[in-house]
Amino acid sequence: MSLGTLAVPVIITFLICLGNIKKCQTAEDFAEGAKEGLRTAVSILPTLVLIMTAVGMFTASGAPVLISKLVSPLTQALRFPEECVPLALIRPVSGSGSLAALKDILSRTGPDSFSGLTACVLMSSTETTFYTIAVYYSALKKKPGGRIFIAAAAADISAFIIAPAAVRLFIG
Repeated sequence: MSLGTLAVPVIITFLICLGNIKKCQTAEDFAEGAKEGLRTAVSILPTLVLIMTAVGMFTASGAPVLISKLVSPLTQALRFPEECVPLALIRPVSGSGSLAALKDILSRTGPDSFSGLTACVLMSSTETTFYTIAVYYSALKKKPGGRIFIAAAAADISAFIIAPAAVRLFIG
């Protein structure tokens, strides 16, 4: 058995033993935490459905391809592969949608192409920022401030600019 296989059972056993030593009610605390987690999951479900529907409609409409063509002068100036624009548009809002965009890029251009390598770097170095903001604030039942969107967009744009440069610099 490897260390990775044993890690979770060892940690759980350690926490149960520690809880018993400190005279905590570990089973009741676990049940209460699970109940709270389920409440949170149910409360954010409408937000998740909305985001998944919007991303599905966006990609099915062909808008990413149209936007790619519209911003091609800018992407050429930045030396950003045009094939990666749909991934850059979808990545901040959908993990599964961005995986589908990555698969499409890799199947069309190949994994060793500049576009394929840039797409892989984008996928691994960015996050579903707007999805995360929506889910987090939905769970808190608060409205996010405008600054958080500006910061998230700045982080995403930075990654979109740096990814092709990193591919050129480190991979060739």
